[in-house]
Amino acid sequence: MEDLSELYESYADEVKYFLICLTSNVDLAEELTQENFYQAVKSIDRYNGKCKMSVWLCQIAKHTYYNFLKKEKRNTHMSVENMMQMGVDIPSNADLPDVEIVKRNTLISIHKEIHLLNEPYREIFLLRTSINLSFKEIGEIFDKSENWARVTYYRAKLKLAERIDLDEL
Repeated sequence: MEDLSELYESYADEVKYFLICLTSNVDLAEELTQENFYQAVKSIDRYNGKCKMSVWLCQIAKHTYYNFLKKEKRNTHMSVENMMQMGVDIPSNADLPDVEIVKRNTLISIHKEIHLLNEPYREIFLLRTSINLSFKEIGEIFDKSENWARVTYYRAKLKLAERIDLDEL
């Protein structure tokens, strides 16, 4: 097993990039990267070496992000309720330039559609596009062939294209 600082230096950028793709927020991705390695250190004894270390760390990153979303959903709901009870005006997107609103809404829509893909399509799509794993590596993760990974990725792209109508965005 690598030294923890070597582990961090070797994989932090890859995990951060994966989280940037998930969150579309560099600051949040950096924060979650730190949490990710904390969680990895706590559960390092469960790493069995059947997949690459980077894949294992990205799986932890995905779960770290999902846990963040659950907490954020609870906090946001409570914060909005508290603000409304106190009579505070809730800021809207009206203060942002129109182009930024469209870009943000488009990114949000695309990420929502990615996360609505069924498994294994979602995970294969993210492994291929976020951390640039080869089809061979993706096949190994799923105990399938390289060709299965290629076909499944292609189908994921088709499903995503069907769901995203760029004229509506």
